[in-house]
Amino acid sequence: MDEQDARYDPAGEPVTLLPNPGEGGPVYDPGAEPVVPLPNPGEGGPVYDPGTLLPVCPQPGIVVTPVRPRAASVRFLHAGYGYGPFRMRLDNAAAAGWLGYGQISGYQRITAGYHTVTVTGRDGYIYIQKTLPFSAGTPVTVAVVNTAGGLDLLEITDACCPAGNGLGSFRAGNLARNSGPVDVLLPDGRTVYADVRFKEITPFKRIRPGRYQFLFSDTDLTPMPAWLDIETLDSAFIGAYIPPETLAETTLEVRAGVHYTVYLLQDGTQRNVVRTLTVADY
Repeated sequence: MDEQDARYDPAGEPVTLLPNPGEGGPVYDPGAEPVVPLPNPGEGGPVYDPGTLLPVCPQPGIVVTPVRPRAASVRFLHAGYGYGPFRMRLDNAAAAGWLGYGQISGYQRITAGYHTVTVTGRDGYIYIQKTLPFSAGTPVTVAVVNTAGGLDLLEITDACCPAGNGLGSFRAGNLARNSGPVDVLLPDGRTVYADVRFKEITPFKRIRPGRYQFLFSDTDLTPMPAWLDIETLDSAFIGAYIPPETLAETTLEVRAGVHYTVYLLQDGTQRNVVRTLTVADY
């Protein structure tokens, strides 16, 4: 053994020299764990790709639930005055059978994302076809509404925070194209919402259980503060006096934990000839 191949350590044991870094062959790194190199791509054998998630093998007795796409909820409302019943399709599947004017379907679950809504008549004629976004965990109402030249789809978000404390929730929506801006009043003079225009849906307000009469009127009154709850209405005011500017009215028996939406719908060809549709969601 010559001097270039081996040397003696202080204990007198011969050691074999390893090449310096860059000279080829394995180089010992005292701070690293020994590893077995994998072949490069194309050389055969498994190659680890850091961008690929490796499957996880469950332990015995542990059930692995696959992750499924999150769902949304949708229902349909026929608010297109002057049209016959509609059939609603979602992508290539039937979503709601023959809805007459002023009728609303129940909710159905769909995958979140974009879906194409098609509105057809009894003869199969396609009145409108439109792609809309649907958010996971958010219930929506898709309303068929009138336009100057035909029909359109209006997506209405139905999500509402739980009222709590034994209260309900209330809002109003104007889907009557022949109406001007309307105020939503109580008979005692309180203005719940002001200047609700066509295709406008108000935010929910908390409302105490009880019997209420809501008036849709063409007035210039000042609305209640947005943060103020709707307090109980004295029953003496119900039906006692209806202002001459009132276009429509409805009486509502409010229950705790229920979300109420009162829609204003067109009920004739003349201006401000309207009626109401009340929807309660439990």
